[in-house]
Amino acid sequence: MNNIFGILVSIIFIGIIFVSARLFEKAGKEASRKFIHIMLSNWWIIAMIFFDNAWAAAFMPAIFVIINYASYKMDIIKVMEREEGEENKDSLGTVYYAITLLILAILTFGPLKNPLIGLCGVAVMGYGDGLAAVIGQSIKSPEFRIKGNRKTVAGSLAMFCVTLMILAGFLTYSKAEYVAIKSVLVAILITIVEAASIKGTDNLTVPLLTSLIVGLLV
Repeated sequence: MNNIFGILVSIIFIGIIFVSARLFEKAGKEASRKFIHIMLSNWWIIAMIFFDNAWAAAFMPAIFVIINYASYKMDIIKVMEREEGEENKDSLGTVYYAITLLILAILTFGPLKNPLIGLCGVAVMGYGDGLAAVIGQSIKSPEFRIKGNRKTVAGSLAMFCVTLMILAGFLTYSKAEYVAIKSVLVAILITIVEAASIKGTDNLTVPLLTSLIVGLLV
């Protein structure tokens, strides 16, 4: 019963996010996209509260793999798609986002039986990557390119700092040793990976690598 209720809560939660994102369109399409990117990562908390098996947890992400791909091809959910001619218009980032949630739901609610590992990766994807883009565009700082990716120093520093805080919190909670050193080293690695990932693939590389590493550390 909890699983069914969890799916209903998930639908309501996601619906509220997409409706609310319309308000951010006044500040530009990128603002609404990043609002969705950041807020949707909080869905993992709902999953941890209500779902007790991998298949229930994977249901919503699996549905949104299909929905997001259809939207990418046909521009169905306009509030989360890039404008024609916009940089990285051909990015499948929204699809990769849902695929990541699907993979982590199956693995961490299933064989690993530790959804907190998935939460760590999803939080870094949502808040780290999301705030990096927001801060990178809000604060004027030097730009650099990796594999054609245009990044800013401010954005990468934001990515590093947010990732560091999430990792330090998770490793401290997990009673891991050498938390400070591990958190800094992993945060540096994840920041580099995010900067080097092209066409939205950071929505795969960042959360999956983060979850893999913390899973090995705890």
